[in-house]
Amino acid sequence: MNAIVNIGKIFKFNGGVHPPENKTLSTQRPIAKLSLPESLVLPLRQHVGNIPKVKVNVGDHVLKGQLLAEAEGMVSAAIHAPTSGTITEIADAIIPHPSGLPDHCITLQPDGLDTWIAHEGVDWRNAERRLLVNSLRLSGIVGLGGATFPTHVKLRPDGKSGVHTLVINAAECEPYITCDDMLMRERAAEIVQGIAIAQHFLGATKVMIGIEDNKPEAIVAMQHAVANTTMQVVVVPTLYPSGDARRLVHLLLGEEIPHNKRATEMGIQVFNVATVLALHRYFDFGEPCLQRIVSMTGNVNQPQNFEVLFGTPLSHLIQAAGGAKADTTHYIMGGPMMGFNLPNTNVPITKAANCIIAATPHLFAPPPPAMPCIRCARCADVCPVSLQPQELYWFAKSDNFEKAREYNLFDCIECGACSYVCPSNIPLVQYYRYAKSEIIASDKAKEAADLARERNEARLARIEREKLERAQKHAERAQAAKAESNKEVGAEQQATPDNDAKKAAIAAAIERAKAQKLSNADHEAKPDVPAKTSPSIESEAVANADEAKKAAIAAAIARAKAQKAAALATGEAPKNVEFTSKAVQQEVADIEARRQAVGLVPAEQASSVQTDKQAAIAAAIAREKAQKAAAELAKLAESSDKKE
Repeated sequence: MNAIVNIGKIFKFNGGVHPPENKTLSTQRPIAKLSLPESLVLPLRQHVGNIPKVKVNVGDHVLKGQLLAEAEGMVSAAIHAPTSGTITEIADAIIPHPSGLPDHCITLQPDGLDTWIAHEGVDWRNAERRLLVNSLRLSGIVGLGGATFPTHVKLRPDGKSGVHTLVINAAECEPYITCDDMLMRERAAEIVQGIAIAQHFLGATKVMIGIEDNKPEAIVAMQHAVANTTMQVVVVPTLYPSGDARRLVHLLLGEEIPHNKRATEMGIQVFNVATVLALHRYFDFGEPCLQRIVSMTGNVNQPQNFEVLFGTPLSHLIQAAGGAKADTTHYIMGGPMMGFNLPNTNVPITKAANCIIAATPHLFAPPPPAMPCIRCARCADVCPVSLQPQELYWFAKSDNFEKAREYNLFDCIECGACSYVCPSNIPLVQYYRYAKSEIIASDKAKEAADLARERNEARLARIEREKLERAQKHAERAQAAKAESNKEVGAEQQATPDNDAKKAAIAAAIERAKAQKLSNADHEAKPDVPAKTSPSIESEAVANADEAKKAAIAAAIARAKAQKAAALATGEAPKNVEFTSKAVQQEVADIEARRQAVGLVPAEQASSVQTDKQAAIAAAIAREKAQKAAAELAKLAESSDKKE
């Protein structure tokens, strides 16, 4: 076992520590399948990215593998029913998180039947990659090494990712954790099948499996599994944190990934062994991500690795490991270097739970009081990212966050190596986390302020634009109204002469009425003086009489023509013209009578007071009118005879 030859050259990284491993506690027994608990609590927040959208309601009966919450957005992961049963609650519950705060969860009560939905594998070798990745989005598979990043995001749907090397992370460098070790020992062939699927998706030409040299059984099992493939098993030194993706890439390939780039930009992709096993179960059998291997170790009676359904209460897992010993004080999720304390034993197992450690004071002594920094620089010596931890500590402590950013604070992977070697017992990682959180909050506030300013500027621009549009519409409407008015005026100007004549007649009638009203008013004011007709009024009356006479003559002529046309149409002989002249004379007499009635011609009482001169003028006018009427009648008769 100890004579295994390393395949390939190893490129050591800076720093690193080698704390006590304590791995043999949970590797003495094979992986055990945990029984169904009384209830399963499934947090929606089990991955990096957006919270999935709930697709079930309280009271629904679901089957094993049924979709409970659908991935929302690109970076998200689905949640499925780990077994068949009934949804009893969708509400907040305590989840495994450093804050100890509750979060939205789906509670499922198993029915004990463990009934599956209809499921089957697919021919992933011949199917279109894009369709396969789209279906993978519904699988719920995330990085099971602890990062919980959605796996479908790391696989390119078009096969043009530019990835030439696939690295399988099997280092498992943190103390106490043995889930990957046991997985490789017992299921190496299935892991290799999952690696083949990931290689097919990425189009990678090279596959390297990195395993620390403290796992000899796993190394042998993996070497046998890749014997007939082009995959390489590379044994690396046991050094924490060699399991970090960037550190492992450096160990295997000697390439340093810049802090502002991802491994895929360098043509490299990294997957955990548990993640590729989940790919195999999904594509070859149609099983979504429902469970994982969890190391239950530390101060329990029977430390062991268990296959645990997501949502299983921690207390159920502790009981399966023989229960915790009496002096157990708390439980740690993850390893002792990067893990965190759990709030209680009722929290559920999630996709990120690779290890649970039952802690006691003799295993994890309470940290002693922090002393002042002595500038020993041991933290810088062990930093795997080659930072200056002591400087970052001073900047974080003094809230000089911009300076901490300049010293590449966000390159820190929070491995805890600096805190582990600090002789002053300063919790350095806690200071770095504090500074990161403050910077992130400040950046979000600035981003929100910038967004609010942009929205306000857009609002003001929109208001101004709408104002201009309204003004333009008003101007257009005014211009249209003006054009319509001009059009109406033009139409009135183009009216027929009949309308003009009507308007002139109306105006003349109005003037005559005004003159008559004035004459009557003057007569009433001087009742003893006989009313006299002024020469101007008399001349106007004569003119009006002429106009009326002409109109009567024209009407008589029109009637005569109509009668004659009717007689010709019926075959009767035309009537004598004398009839027409008599009609004209009758019309003239009627007009004279009407004129006397309205006062244009004085009555007998007025005629008695006229002078002889006025009587002579009136007689001359009458004779002239009679002569004109006779002449016009003669012309009319002559014209009528010619037309016939």
